[in-house]
Amino acid sequence: MSTPILKATEIDKHFYKPVDFHVLKDINFEIEKGEFVSIMGKSGCGKSTLLYILSTMDTDYTGSLFLGGRNVTGLHQRELAKIRNAQIGFVFQFHYLLAEFTVLDNVMLPARKLGAKTDAQIRKDAMDKLELLGIASEAHKRANMISGGQKQRVAIARALINEPLIIMGDEPTGNLDSKNSENVFNIFTDLSKEKGLSLLVVTHDEDFAEKTDRIIRMEDGRIISHGRDEA
Repeated sequence: MSTPILKATEIDKHFYKPVDFHVLKDINFEIEKGEFVSIMGKSGCGKSTLLYILSTMDTDYTGSLFLGGRNVTGLHQRELAKIRNAQIGFVFQFHYLLAEFTVLDNVMLPARKLGAKTDAQIRKDAMDKLELLGIASEAHKRANMISGGQKQRVAIARALINEPLIIMGDEPTGNLDSKNSENVFNIFTDLSKEKGLSLLVVTHDEDFAEKTDRIIRMEDGRIISHGRDEA
């Protein structure tokens, strides 16, 4: 079998203030290349806390996290920041675009930060991503001049600019109407099926989750279902 894109092994997490609260308990799962997986569970079950750990932004846990076959647990924050920028794309409920920047400049930002390509190459890559998402015509507009659905497409283009191993989403359709939610789902599906990109999305939207490859269900800090038959 191929190496999983993402692997969590015996992840445990406590919050110690104001009292000891065991928020994540013995989390074990894998995401394969090209898999589109959703995480569901009631508010407070630990979904967002888990995503924060999986994205390498929270390092205060026990267990091991592997990204692209590499154990990233215990690495220095500076190294994790590089890994995060190069290998993980993020799409949140809010787009977090810089309003005073153009659409194109917003998409280019993570690649400029990574510094692995020339500015001309980054610009071309950014235009390619906007073309892929059907919004190249908006490239030179300021980000505050486009619609909500378009802003989320720009956020997805920005997440793709460094050719990540995986896209992680935290309620990426939470602020969208049903039509734009379906558009985002279709974009994610195309990225998974046609580009072989892995996606892991936390969502409360059952309709969205049911259409993904599988659902990881959480309850009280534990995974209660991996969404696949265990042999």
